[in-house]
Amino acid sequence: MRSMWKGAISFGLVHIPVDMYTAVESKGLDLTMLDRRDFSPVGFKRYNKGNGKEVAWDDIVKGYEYEDGEYVVLSDEDLRRANPEATQTIDIQAFVDAEDVPLIYYDQPYYLAPGKGGAKVYALLRETLREAGKIGIARVVIRVKQHLAALVCVGDTIVLNTLRYPDEMRDAGELKIPSPDSKTAAVTVKELKMAMALVEGMSEDWAPEQYRDTYREDVLALVKKKIKAKQTKTITQPEPEKEKRTSGKVIDLVALLQASLGKKPAKAALAALEDDDDDDDDPPPRKSRKPADDEDDDDEVHVPRARKTAGASRSGATASKSTRATASKTAAKPAAKKAAAKKAPAKAAAKAPARKKAA
Repeated sequence: MRSMWKGAISFGLVHIPVDMYTAVESKGLDLTMLDRRDFSPVGFKRYNKGNGKEVAWDDIVKGYEYEDGEYVVLSDEDLRRANPEATQTIDIQAFVDAEDVPLIYYDQPYYLAPGKGGAKVYALLRETLREAGKIGIARVVIRVKQHLAALVCVGDTIVLNTLRYPDEMRDAGELKIPSPDSKTAAVTVKELKMAMALVEGMSEDWAPEQYRDTYREDVLALVKKKIKAKQTKTITQPEPEKEKRTSGKVIDLVALLQASLGKKPAKAALAALEDDDDDDDDPPPRKSRKPADDEDDDDEVHVPRARKTAGASRSGATASKSTRATASKTAAKPAAKKAAAKKAPAKAAAKAPARKKAA
């Protein structure tokens, strides 16, 4: 492994000579740009914008544009002399708890190995970080930029992880993030318990070797398939995308969590996610009880409900007839009394003239 930087860690009055190595290696797909007309590779040339001629690497220097079209030439030696100490030193500013630095600040990791004669003091710093449970916050210049960095003890190696400056972080306040007390995104105790059970069931020891870039493998498998089918020059066109309607149905989150836990009461919720055809269907009308008819008379009779069984229907019909008969008799009695009351004055009026004639 070839070092990319040589210098020293400044730790109080102690200087630890170290070499810096890149800790990551990209495994992305190496795709070449082609001219779609004849599939020839596309190349780029470094050319002089003044005369249009190609420029070799040996003739290229760097410069800073201080005015439009005017440059100050800066060689590698100029950049080093601007601050020799900063370009050759990892200067530790403070020690902090690792959990105090959010993961979003971490950027690029580098390995630090002891330089010549620095093994003893390197080991001292490593064991100190490990025993204290702290990380060192330092400044370091890599190429032409000064970075904030964290010195972290990873196993037996000290890793320098560059950090992002606060002004490089974008504010998330513009995003529509639900707050913990949001009414529309309120989480119930039951949902939280089921989600915790799902997390518990999926918890395991960190084993990074079991993870790999499966998408890269899928693309390479597609490459082999096209070679085998003699379709190396075939440009596959995208299919027209179907518009997906947003479902208006309320998804049962508990049912989905239960399904994730290996249970089965989530069929309705899963169907709601996949079926968008019935979004506009109205729910079935609710059955309401019919109010009992009001009677004007004081002698109101309440008929008991009949059950839906055959025997109950027959007994209900008999009870209904008996009740109606009783109601008719009850209603007939007041009518008879009223008729008798009318007849009594008529008889008295007929007797009165007869008494006068006799006189």
